[in-house]
Amino acid sequence: MRTVQMTLDESLVREVDKAAKRLGTTRSAFARKALREALKRLDLNDLEQKHRDGYARHPVTRRELAVWEGEQVWPDDE
Repeated sequence: MRTVQMTLDESLVREVDKAAKRLGTTRSAFARKALREALKRLDLNDLEQKHRDGYARHPVTRRELAVWEGEQVWPDDE
C-alpha cells in the first residue's frame, strides 16, 4: 500500500472519524472504501451515459417493441 497525503476540512475529518469509529474501522479503511465506491459510481454513470447516447443515436422503434406485446398479456385467473 502507498501512503498519500490529503488536505481535508476539519469538520470533514471529524465526521469521517466519527463514522469510522461507529463502523469499527480506521479512517484510512473508511476512506479507501469510500473512494472505491465513488469510482464504481463514476464507472456506472459513464455506462449509463453511453446507453443514453446510444439510444439517442438509435432510438427504439415500435417494431422492436412489438415482439414483447404478447408478454404483457395477463392470464385469466380462472
